[in-house]
Amino acid sequence: MAASVPATVATKNSSQKQAAVTRDLSMTGVFLYAEERIAEGSQIEIVLMLPAELGLGDKQWACCQASVVRVENGDKNQVGVAARIDRLDVLPEILS
Repeated sequence: MAASVPATVATKNSSQKQAAVTRDLSMTGVFLYAEERIAEGSQIEIVLMLPAELGLGDKQWACCQASVVRVENGDKNQVGVAARIDRLDVLPEILS
């Protein structure tokens, strides 16, 4: 499903996080544009707001553990990253 959602990505071997935006999103995979290259085969953690179209309700934050399966050059200075979602945890709502 095409879905442009802001996200934060961190690789398992680095505490450094980077901003990203999804292009396509499903319960089993994601394609996103990141600011910096992420190596194919890397284990990553993605935090994002799930769109209601995925059927988990409205405004659900999620933390995904994923494996990078493809990396490609994107538009502008972005890198396209395709990843298989290995685990998806819906985060509890944070009341403000």
